Amino acid sequence: MNSDLPRWATNVALPMLNLLSAMLVAAGVIYLLGESPIEALGIMLRSALGNVEGFGYTLFYATTFIFTGLSVSIAMQAGLFNIGSDGQMYLGGLGLTLVMLQFDASLPAWILIPLALTGAAVFGAAWAFIPGYLQAKRGSHVVVTTIMFNFIAASLMNFIIITYMIPTGEQNPASRVFAENGWLPRLNSLIPALGDTPLNLTFIFAVVCLFAYGVIVWRTRWGYALRAAGKSAHAAQYAGISIATVIIVTMLVSGAFAGVAAMNSLAGSMHYLSLNFTSGAGFIGIAVALMGRQHPVGIFMSALLFGILIQGGFDLSLEKSNIPSETFVFIQGLIILFCGAMENMYAPTLSRLLNRKWGKHV
Repeated sequence: MNSDLPRWATNVALPMLNLLSAMLVAAGVIYLLGESPIEALGIMLRSALGNVEGFGYTLFYATTFIFTGLSVSIAMQAGLFNIGSDGQMYLGGLGLTLVMLQFDASLPAWILIPLALTGAAVFGAAWAFIPGYLQAKRGSHVVVTTIMFNFIAASLMNFIIITYMIPTGEQNPASRVFAENGWLPRLNSLIPALGDTPLNLTFIFAVVCLFAYGVIVWRTRWGYALRAAGKSAHAAQYAGISIATVIIVTMLVSGAFAGVAAMNSLAGSMHYLSLNFTSGAGFIGIAVALMGRQHPVGIFMSALLFGILIQGGFDLSLEKSNIPSETFVFIQGLIILFCGAMENMYAPTLSRLLNRKWGKHV
């Protein structure tokens, strides 16, 4: 529908219009709750961006969303809609924790942390492999299987944590705390102004992964095969590209990104595995990918937006008791609705306006 629009309109104008629509609806809800939307926005921005410590927390939350956004985005490049990033992140947390619990007392940090990162990536990739294989070899739709695997992951992790990981005498459904050599260094050691924030080296790694994603997708042979399969599977197959291989490899990479997302919270902040530690980050990754148009810069900016919503929304719900924290889950849903299901709502109108102003040469 928007193929006749220039790239700047498709990649910038439409997402901004969709985001504005979501924010206007959210403002209406806040007004109905008896609060001023403008005042609420001011509180959120001051909390998330108005001071260095708040900005540190915003970047911390955004780091996880960068990885889950990358997970969804690389699958979308191949024409796959991976809704299972949350379950893959959950299993990635298990892989990381198993490495930590086994080796944190015997290995130095420079070996332990890369090994834990590998465990997270491998477990996340393994959990994504099965839906990928089922679509590539059996024709099972990846949307259905990844949704199912989210529920399976939640049940499986509930069983594993409660049955095997709770230390003797403890009641909290969580593993023991990792040894300190398994804790990722926090960036406040380099930038003391960040204060006591959990922002850690995972943020730097996330930025590196964004760059690597851009290079691989648009500057490599495999990236070309990935995008060709996403645009037209029949044409790609006619050109000699194995669609089954593209699907399986893409889902492995997608699952690995989701699994690595667990590093930020488990190794960088919590330092133990607990039930539901993902807090829906995999589903936020869907909105990040849709709103960011699967582009590295767009993914970063979208992840930052959701980081602002999480950090700013937390302080807003404390200052304004009429606005419950669930409101921001609703706002996230609105963004997914407008940037996903209704992403082309403004495309015909925008196309007509551009054609009227500049003619057909837009």
